[in-house]
Amino acid sequence: MSPSWLSGLLGRRASTALFDPACPELPLCVIGDVHGRIDLLERIVSLLPQDRPVFLVGDVIDRGDHSAEVLRYLVARPELVCIRGNHEAMMTSFLLEPEAKGGRWLRNGGLQTLASFGLSGLTETAGEEALRHARDAMFDRLGDAGLRWLTDLPAVQWSGNVVIAHAGANPDQPLDSHYEATFVWGHPDFLRKPRQDGFWVVHGHSIVDEPRAEDGRISIDTGAYATGRLSAAIFTPGEDVRFVTT
Repeated sequence: MSPSWLSGLLGRRASTALFDPACPELPLCVIGDVHGRIDLLERIVSLLPQDRPVFLVGDVIDRGDHSAEVLRYLVARPELVCIRGNHEAMMTSFLLEPEAKGGRWLRNGGLQTLASFGLSGLTETAGEEALRHARDAMFDRLGDAGLRWLTDLPAVQWSGNVVIAHAGANPDQPLDSHYEATFVWGHPDFLRKPRQDGFWVVHGHSIVDEPRAEDGRISIDTGAYATGRLSAAIFTPGEDVRFVTT
């Protein structure tokens, strides 16, 4: 019988997946959760290489004070491709069903987004009539272009062995068989188990002190709305992923 320390080492080795370097088909950049910080978004875009596509992992709205400005900026910059985050999903649900879905959104940063569009006076316990009025006003504020941008957001993008999904993925399930909700809202095992298929999942949603790449996860949400630190991952085929932070 193996000594206990050797058994533990062998167990860790057996459970650790081997990953090739993260290698998209083309150079690209991915920006973490913006959460209404237009100042940080503009700054980090200026720091990124200008010769490659730029993606955002979602949650560009709520919590921070300038969600309206962030949305207008992204609508005007279609070359910046945004993935659907759970905050965009909550806002969309509010627009579709304000009475049933509005409270959840308001409790999770929707009040700040409404205020950035000039809609104040609501509370987290606003009644059905107030929620309907706010929804109707948001339709006017967003306009056709803003509504189309919000409803057309993809849940996932990938290139080579790099997958971009807001909240991660189920580590035990093939990526092409996922429900979209898993990419948007996450999976309980995502941060606990490495993938076994060699894919690297670039994600936000879960705040980290520093961006990092480990166990098939590339984590880039550094809590921009609270910390003032917005991070991005820069991928160049044949090179290690590198990070930049405001």
